[in-house]
Amino acid sequence: MSYTIGYHCTVCNEFYETKKEMLVCPSCGDSGILDIEYDYDKIKKVFSEEKLKKNFDFSIWRYLPLLPVNEEFTKNTLRVGWTPLLRSNNVMKKYGSKALYFKDDGQNPTQSLKDRASIIACVKALELGQTTIACSSTGNAASSLAGNAARLGIKTVIFVPKRAPLGKLSQLLVFGATVIKVNGDYKKTYNLSKKAIEHFNWYNRNAAINPNLIEGKKTVALEIAEQLEFNPTDWVVVSVGDGCTIGGVYKGFYDLYRLGMIKKIPKILGVQSEGCSPFCDAFKKGGELEETEENTIADSIAVGIPRNPVKGLDAVKKSLGEFIAVSDEEIMQGMKELGKAEGIFAEPAAAASFAGYKKAIINKLIKQNETVTVIITGNGLKDTSNALKYIEEPILLDDNLEDLIGYIKTRKEDLKNE
Repeated sequence: MSYTIGYHCTVCNEFYETKKEMLVCPSCGDSGILDIEYDYDKIKKVFSEEKLKKNFDFSIWRYLPLLPVNEEFTKNTLRVGWTPLLRSNNVMKKYGSKALYFKDDGQNPTQSLKDRASIIACVKALELGQTTIACSSTGNAASSLAGNAARLGIKTVIFVPKRAPLGKLSQLLVFGATVIKVNGDYKKTYNLSKKAIEHFNWYNRNAAINPNLIEGKKTVALEIAEQLEFNPTDWVVVSVGDGCTIGGVYKGFYDLYRLGMIKKIPKILGVQSEGCSPFCDAFKKGGELEETEENTIADSIAVGIPRNPVKGLDAVKKSLGEFIAVSDEEIMQGMKELGKAEGIFAEPAAAASFAGYKKAIINKLIKQNETVTVIITGNGLKDTSNALKYIEEPILLDDNLEDLIGYIKTRKEDLKNE
């Protein structure tokens, strides 16, 4: 059973009390992004910390009362969610945080947080009897949709910009998606997908348009809270592209706060690349989002025209958080440090959140006596070509021990504990 009671428009604030599926506000059109509202009083009767302790379904379906789907269609899906929350072993000591955790969503089935949204899209399509789902994506949303849909026998049509990394394209093709590579940036890719979805009447997986998908993304916040025994950290750090993921993070904590399961909503730090930072720019200026270039190595957050501006900005404003921008160099150094110090391989967009944490600590935006969770949104195997540009190639030696001994001597600093 679904505990949804209707939709609230984030632009005109109109409330639509209906069980009928809606994508955008009838009055505001595409700019009228909707937010799904729930009957929290009814949810309290079936959802609690005690009930979760007795629930051994360690996937996002453990949170069914807080999701807008019919349980009947959640069977036989890939196991999405319940990714590990890892306490820092080494980085925390270096930067002096009171407590630091990494939520590694690169361990989802297709190696990114986007699986949380895609599985909701697939279930909704089944509910509505639709057999084809489409979306535009810089990579992760596309590969996650293709994989989750393949499991359920649903066809997919994916629109990607020409810069989409090979690792993500290969996933799409292996999962059997029909891939349309658009000769242009994400803006052109999105526009073509929108026209095609309307023309062919495919199910729309574009997260900014479809309000159901943020509900899937919010499960990352539900898990963080539960894994910390409903005492979440002071800060939660996440990289930002379209605004949907950060909006979902806030929504998850908001749900738990409304249910009385957490005492406060963590401050949210949104991280963007300096080469594409419309949210950060608008937040600092106190104005509207303006289109920016998509000039960053972090393709998953390279969105010059975010389609979910209200939810993205509100997540930071309402949580009393901040936005911060980091350079591509800081992102790639963060990738290397995270891998070497914690054994976590993050793609550039995911490493951006760690780079943002480092910058916020150094600039004393985050205080050392505060606790922090950094969300790692995607696995580094998604984009190995960029990773290889920033790491040292291995030396090639003959089968000769003396040569090896000589080489090891040159690396004695790196191997000082050997």
